[in-house]
Amino acid sequence: MEKNQSKAYLFAICAILLWSTVASAFKLSLTYFDALQLLLYASFFSLCVFSCAMWYQRKFHILLLYSKKTYFKLALLGLINPFIYYLILFRAYELLPAQEAQPINYTWALTLTYLSVLILKQKISFYDFLAGLICYLGVIIISTHGDFLNFSFSSLLGVFLALFSTVLWSLYWIYNTKLHVDPLVGLFINFLFGVPAILVYALVSSHPLTFNLYGFLGSLYVGIFEMGITFILWLHAMKLSTNTAKIANLIFISPFLSLLFISFFVGETILLSTFVGLGLIIVGLLVQQWAKNKVNR
Repeated sequence: MEKNQSKAYLFAICAILLWSTVASAFKLSLTYFDALQLLLYASFFSLCVFSCAMWYQRKFHILLLYSKKTYFKLALLGLINPFIYYLILFRAYELLPAQEAQPINYTWALTLTYLSVLILKQKISFYDFLAGLICYLGVIIISTHGDFLNFSFSSLLGVFLALFSTVLWSLYWIYNTKLHVDPLVGLFINFLFGVPAILVYALVSSHPLTFNLYGFLGSLYVGIFEMGITFILWLHAMKLSTNTAKIANLIFISPFLSLLFISFFVGETILLSTFVGLGLIIVGLLVQQWAKNKVNR
């Protein structure tokens, strides 16, 4: 694939705009479906997206190249994503306002760094610790609405689940780095095993599966744009870019756009503490990124 920075920006901006809407889509869809139903339908639609992408890119033959051991590992990763990760994340959105769950989940990049130290034996710098302090101060401000004296949370369980989702997402990508598989094919296999696992869990737990048109449409949107096509758009942007840093930095626009969509579509009044907390999270992540770029020079 030839480098084309203009097209790279186009694909990246499309992905970012779509990602910015999903927090609103989560919250709206969860008024019609609970977390498990939303997950089941959305992950099925995502599997359809990956299947179409596999067919379009003529990658189905790659499925024959992997060993049973690789398939087993990809199946286990499919239990994390889409199954456990999104079930935990959707449950957090059920318990928290979208303006709280979204920024907290955005700290996954920091969690990824810390877990990489434990699992991949990577070194951690002073700036990583500093970034952590700044980011998690932002999380506390968002979660407590800036009221440090009372230190009360909208939902302590919701905050815990939102933070725990960053652990699951980070673990998923860390162990993915150990598997030398095509990214699209890997995701397809993850969902190929994950979707039936979600269905079995719903049946075994005697979970009622209902139909609601608005919930169904919300699941379709989440499945296509959060869990599906945005990954493909972002992957194309990274491949086309002459410098991945030019694309990676655009991702910091997403959480602020997301707050605007949450205010407009969900109707939440965005608190000043949310903007302050999110600002601190972004600053922390920028400190971490700056430190990495400094080391790589």
